[in-house]
Amino acid sequence: MKLFDPKNKNRSAEHTRIYAIYELWYTVVDFSAAGAFVIGSVLFFFESTQFGATWLFLIGSLLFGAKPTIRLLRELRYLRMGEIDKLAELHG
Repeated sequence: MKLFDPKNKNRSAEHTRIYAIYELWYTVVDFSAAGAFVIGSVLFFFESTQFGATWLFLIGSLLFGAKPTIRLLRELRYLRMGEIDKLAELHG
């Protein structure tokens, strides 16, 4: 099995379930990052809230950095599932 192969999500019902879970987390992180940047941008209009705006920009940046991590973790989980399947075939 190759990493980031679009066919991986359809290999089995379990692969499809894993794909859905990770896509849900990816979307939650994506919206959270966007929200942090939008709110941070508004807060930058006021000098009294610029400290909070800076923190929201940092949080948004970290969340955007988490997005590729989520995808990589999904692919590594697929790889582990493939190894477990191979072991089951050998010892089954």
